[in-house]
Formats: sequence, C-alpha cells, structure tokens
Amino acid sequence: MNSENIISSDGPLSAVQQRMLRRVLQAMIPPSEVHQVPGADDPTIVAAILMAGAQQLPLLTPALDALHTYIETSNDSAGQDRAAESQDLAVEWFREQHPEIAGLLMALTIQCYYRDDRVMASLDMEPRPPFPQGYEVSDGDWSLLDPVRARGPIYRPTNNS
Repeated sequence: MNSENIISSDGPLSAVQQRMLRRVLQAMIPPSEVHQVPGADDPTIVAAILMAGAQQLPLLTPALDALHTYIETSNDSAGQDRAAESQDLAVEWFREQHPEIAGLLMALTIQCYYRDDRVMASLDMEPRPPFPQGYEVSDGDWSLLDPVRARGPIYRPTNNS
C-alpha cells in the first residue's frame, strides 16, 4: 500500500489518534541517521501497521484517546506540553496503563518495521519475502539450550500419557 495515496480522512484514526500513535511508534523505534533507516512513525510503516492491525483498532483507539488526555492534563498552567519535552514519560504512562495494547502495538510494529524494504536493505538483506528462497541461518551454540533441557518438562501430562 502506498501511503501517499491515503488521505488522513480516509484513515480509521482521527488526526489526534494518528498523532498519538506516531508519538508512541517514534519512541519504540526512532529513525537512525547512522543506519539510514526510518523510524516506526514513517508514514509507510504506519500504514502497514494499521493494515496489519485493522481488527485490533477498536482496542487501540480508546488507549490513544487516553494518551492524548494524559498529555493534555499534564500541561502546566503556562500551557507548556511537558509530555512533549519528556516523551518517555508519556510513552511509559501508555505502557503502564494499557499493557495489553502496548504489547500488541509493539508486536505489530516490529512485524511491519522489519518488512520495510529500507530496513531490510540496511540489514544487508535482500528486500523480499522469506519464502520460497528462505534465508541462511548460521549455526549457533547449541549448548545454550542445556539449562532448558536440564529443567525437564514444564507441562502437566495429559491422561493419555
């Protein structure tokens, strides 16, 4: 989907909700000049997140509204947006007050961010789907699994066992 073809009124979120979403996404994955990659608040990535999470939007919108209310009420008497000065406070509040939504948003963000061609290219990966060609995975240190094996089963056996 080309985000340039989307008009803000076509989107499922209000302008305020879009601003709050971009604020949270930018805090999750900021842009990097060093690696020449966009942040998660890039319009193309935001469009992918909204498309992938379309069914969860009814859960997300009240949380974004609550974040906006928190930011508005954190303004001081001079009208200064303290949350803008300390974006970390606003995002931390969002994570504490809406942990399920924050987790869902984080999963969607990571999924969509690492599918972006620019991000794939910055990782020296060919920007393409993983299948049918696949990707080479180097062998690791299998001994790292020894503590897990030594722990034994962590499940309760069924009656058929």
